[in-house]
Amino acid sequence: MKDKQTKKGLEKTRKSLGDKINSLIASFRKIDEDFFEELEEVLILSDIGVETSSYLIEQLTEYTKLNKIDEPNKIKEALKNIIKETLGEQNDILDFPSVLLVVGVNGVGKTTAIGKLAYQLKQTGKSVVLAAADTFRAAASEQLNKWAKRANVSIVKHHEGADPSAVVFDAIQSAKAKNADILICDTAGRLHNKKNLMDELAKINRVIEKEYGQVSKKTFLVLDATTGQNAVSQAKRFQECVDVDGIILTKLDGTAKGGVILSIKNTLNIQVCYIGVGEQIEDLMLFNASDFADGLIE
Repeated sequence: MKDKQTKKGLEKTRKSLGDKINSLIASFRKIDEDFFEELEEVLILSDIGVETSSYLIEQLTEYTKLNKIDEPNKIKEALKNIIKETLGEQNDILDFPSVLLVVGVNGVGKTTAIGKLAYQLKQTGKSVVLAAADTFRAAASEQLNKWAKRANVSIVKHHEGADPSAVVFDAIQSAKAKNADILICDTAGRLHNKKNLMDELAKINRVIEKEYGQVSKKTFLVLDATTGQNAVSQAKRFQECVDVDGIILTKLDGTAKGGVILSIKNTLNIQVCYIGVGEQIEDLMLFNASDFADGLIE
């Protein structure tokens, strides 16, 4: 079921990339330098990025030589294997109990992703508490409250403009009292003012360390797949503010730029942990590199 959801989510990317690769294969009788140059251009145009596309072509060149592959129609299976190797093994994402800080600029689907993640964890038997610590954006806590109701999980929220660290403090007390498996904290994504964001996150982290230091803490960055290589630039800027442990990539089903997942992993070495492949509450999935490669290239 999950591989079918991934395949469906990658439909636009697969059609865009697949059509270009099929056209390229049809126009060459053998694999040579010109073939690889044109394939690299195809990968770049599919939002895999210049650096990562160059890396893939280098690996693919070695792979085809080693395995004595010289027919263009065999290149897709070879590329699929290289993609799987590039993405690597998926590590365990969340420990329990834990605190998860979720960061990301407005408009990327951060609050929605938190709600869907809370739902998914609840479905697997985990107890979840949400902290509405994005007190900067108007109605952010109300939006998160709606998702908490849909996911049937607890939420701690204050009034608009309240101190985010105070919200997290109260949420920690609630999570401890409920013996919750995970506390997920929404945070304001003021990337245009890095100092404010850094100060805010530092204060929140101090509260977590003091009040809940015995549990695991992770920070996830939410990115919008439809922005392509801009998502990579955004991730680089967030890395300057905070140690990012994983990525939630939203709106993958609405774009032909799904190749950005490869660029994120290869250039930033950050694991994509979850992908959004639809608008329904169950359409946030654990990322699987093998399913991704299979869904990207048929």
